[in-house]
Amino acid sequence: MGTTQLESVPEPKYWHLRTVLSEALDSEFSVGEILPNERELAARFGVARATLRQALEQLELEGRLQRRRGVGTTVAPPRVGVAVDAEQHSWPGAAGDDWQPADSALEVPPAAVAAALETGAEQPVHLVRRSRVTHGQPVAAELLYVPGASVPDLTAIDAPAGPARARAVLRELQRLELEGRDSAVELGSARADDARQLDRLPGAPVLVVTTRYFCEGRTAALSVATYRADTCRLTFGDSGGVEIHPDPDAERRAS
Repeated sequence: MGTTQLESVPEPKYWHLRTVLSEALDSEFSVGEILPNERELAARFGVARATLRQALEQLELEGRLQRRRGVGTTVAPPRVGVAVDAEQHSWPGAAGDDWQPADSALEVPPAAVAAALETGAEQPVHLVRRSRVTHGQPVAAELLYVPGASVPDLTAIDAPAGPARARAVLRELQRLELEGRDSAVELGSARADDARQLDRLPGAPVLVVTTRYFCEGRTAALSVATYRADTCRLTFGDSGGVEIHPDPDAERRAS
């Protein structure tokens, strides 16, 4: 990596630095390699550490870099394709579902969730916590909210605690006839609990997929799944085979 003069560049300094760093990642670093610390990088490129952090954060958002506790900033492997919403007519926990139930408890949901489920503001619902692992890496954590009306036959005997309780809730949910579901995706920041489960730093970029499951004209369950934005490429539909690879030289040609 050589020193780059940034003062005469019309675009934001951090964005030009991001381009230079991206080229260096392609030519000088291998997957998993640890980058020099911020002080060294800032000195090498002649920029303030604040500018450097902006560029590093942008590259992390794009999935080029990973920040890991106790390790530092490393070059990220290519994103892993993760299928989302591939089967429109199955409940969470159905055959082929690769989520692992971790726990379940009765909790009062956030106000927005209670409104979507049409439950009382202080009415507890079944909260199922699940996780998803792909190629040995934790890629997603899910909070599945299920109102009591959706699983009326669930008993304390059927669901004592922990994963057993989570599986019992999912089993009872599958007794209903699923009429359909819809999903929405947005960019977010990892909360402390999600970050810990996904081996990320709090505030790291994540993709949040919210899915509503419908039965008898109402929302029977609501899922909020948090995916690692640095390692996941979400795919939708039955094939999920469409990939678009940006041309790294297009930006330079355009300028």
